[in-house]
Amino acid sequence: MSEDEINNPDHYNMSGMETIDLLQESMGMTEFEGYLKGNILKYVSRYRFKHAEDPVKDLLKAQWYLNKLIGTLQKQ
Repeated sequence: MSEDEINNPDHYNMSGMETIDLLQESMGMTEFEGYLKGNILKYVSRYRFKHAEDPVKDLLKAQWYLNKLIGTLQKQ
């Protein structure tokens, strides 16, 4: 089975807990929202450069973080 590099990369779950969940637990809500927003901006701003052969990859990652931010805000 191939790795899902966008939604569930293997290297983000090495200790049995998703890294994103660890980050969320270690931050306040404002900090976590800022973290998500920063990643959205990072992936959108570089999508033409880092993976020039597949620019959609970074846009999908930005979308993942945007969906996470939306879900986080909806739970509040």
